[in-house]
Amino acid sequence: MSYKFLKKDSKIFKAAQGELKRQQEGMEMVASENYVSPAVLEALGSVFTNKYSEGLPGKRYYGGQTYTDIIESVAIERAKKLFDAEHVNVQPLSGAPANLIAYSAVLQPGDKILGMDLSHGGHLTHGHPATFSAKIYKFIPYKTSAAGLIDYDDLAALAKKEKPKMILAGFSAYTRQLDYKRISQIAAEVGAISMIDIAHIAGLVAGGVIPNPVPYFDIVTTTTHKTLRGPRGGMIICKEKFAKQIDKAAFPGLQGGPHMNNIAALAVALGEALLPSFKKYAAQVLKNAKVLEQELKKYGFKIIFGQTDNHMVLVDVFSSKNITGKEAEIVLDKIGITINKNMIPDDPRGPSDPSGVRIGVPAITTRGMKEKEIRLIAKWINEAMEARNNEKILARLRKEVLKLCKKFPIYK
Repeated sequence: MSYKFLKKDSKIFKAAQGELKRQQEGMEMVASENYVSPAVLEALGSVFTNKYSEGLPGKRYYGGQTYTDIIESVAIERAKKLFDAEHVNVQPLSGAPANLIAYSAVLQPGDKILGMDLSHGGHLTHGHPATFSAKIYKFIPYKTSAAGLIDYDDLAALAKKEKPKMILAGFSAYTRQLDYKRISQIAAEVGAISMIDIAHIAGLVAGGVIPNPVPYFDIVTTTTHKTLRGPRGGMIICKEKFAKQIDKAAFPGLQGGPHMNNIAALAVALGEALLPSFKKYAAQVLKNAKVLEQELKKYGFKIIFGQTDNHMVLVDVFSSKNITGKEAEIVLDKIGITINKNMIPDDPRGPSDPSGVRIGVPAITTRGMKEKEIRLIAKWINEAMEARNNEKILARLRKEVLKLCKKFPIYK
């Protein structure tokens, strides 16, 4: 990447070059991150960034919308095809806004929502008290069992007791496959709207390697990055009966002009996700995650929820290696492996220095790494944590990580 015009702004140019070097020479194993294609990058930096486009294709409030209408329509149609969707809105600026749009479209202030507890794998926007949505709606958390699974009988009992207006599924750190049919049945039994946030697994759904939740839920929200490998943005998929409410909640309800450069990049990414190569990619993500789980277990790490059925593992490093999540994040960063600290169910430690870490494989799989490389990476993770105070060993591991990264360049 030359950044031809950016060179005129030396501070930003140096930061961009530094970030490119960091990504090229290290392993991105934050479960919510990925690398987009050069085509997606081009679209994201295109002239569409100049255009205001309030409204929807064919129904805009400004003139000059010939080409913006084309790209948004293409994005919508590709998303419908990928997810077998009745209606799609591609304008949410990211995942959190998409969830707030969905809530506001179908709920009234004070309505109850059953959402997954954050420390049990849920997401901030699913009811954490620190979020704005928790000040508007009454969230009732549900948790996983001691075995690390959602007890659907308990969820049904909770729904009958609380009589929520919405039952919300989805997660940011849960690693097991959800029972879509059962959740939607529970919602129907209590007259609740069913919604699922698939921000983490959208690419796996698009790739056809895990079941598609869209037919089962009234509303589906997602980010467009993560496993879907698109630009940072959001989408809302819904049944046709909720289409007008969702569209109005997005604009003018909570957002102004959509970011058309993001929508152009999303259209490109969705086109890539329709290719056979993306199905192979998604399948390899699952293989890599399973090998990572098995290898970490061999080294004595405790895998939360028992195993993984998706693209990431949640690991209790504190009980496994007597290292906190924050310390583990720091030491792995030293050797060039980027992860994030993460709470485990009912974590006795706080969120700023929890007991666990979350490790994902989407980005390194995009680079072309497979089972052989995953085994090596798991070995390095174990070595680094066990030798966290030995700078000589950490320096050696950094060289080994760098050597492997150079074999799998991101942008050639």
